[in-house]
Amino acid sequence: MTYKIEEHKHRFAAWAAGRAASVTGCRFRVEQGKIILERVRLNNLLSTPDNLPSPKDFDTAHRQWRQEIIEVAQEYGLAFTHGVAAKLINIYFKAAFVCGGYYNHTNVQAIHPPIDRKLLDELSKKDVGGLHQVWNVAKRIGWSKFNSDQYETVIQSIRDAIQDNEPLWVVEQYWQGYQ
Repeated sequence: MTYKIEEHKHRFAAWAAGRAASVTGCRFRVEQGKIILERVRLNNLLSTPDNLPSPKDFDTAHRQWRQEIIEVAQEYGLAFTHGVAAKLINIYFKAAFVCGGYYNHTNVQAIHPPIDRKLLDELSKKDVGGLHQVWNVAKRIGWSKFNSDQYETVIQSIRDAIQDNEPLWVVEQYWQGYQ
């Protein structure tokens, strides 16, 4: 077997996603996260960002992936929410595409940023987009407990808060988790 860059990228992105999405109340092993991503076939998209849905179709595909991830996780006795499923997807794609050098690709610009408390705290503190109340509501719920509508409200609010035609990843300038 020849070890190819796609497998290498998949392993790293799955590791990062599994570590980031496993939280109190929904703990799982990195290997389980990798298997779930494979069962939903997200690894089949990694060879080129052209495989990703177009920006106009991305939200619909993301919703479907979240639902599939939740269903597959249940087979392993895991109770994923839309927030946890989204974090698994978003970190996976961030590692593979956004930080993998494709950040200017049209399809990559539509990738949802990972949502967590540190991002929501800073968005609220800085009143980004004048949406302090939205960020506070999301913080009170907690990203790992988001249902589909709550998650999608945060993503739409991010779109509302950033400049037109900017990629969604730019909102991560407010993420303080690197400190």
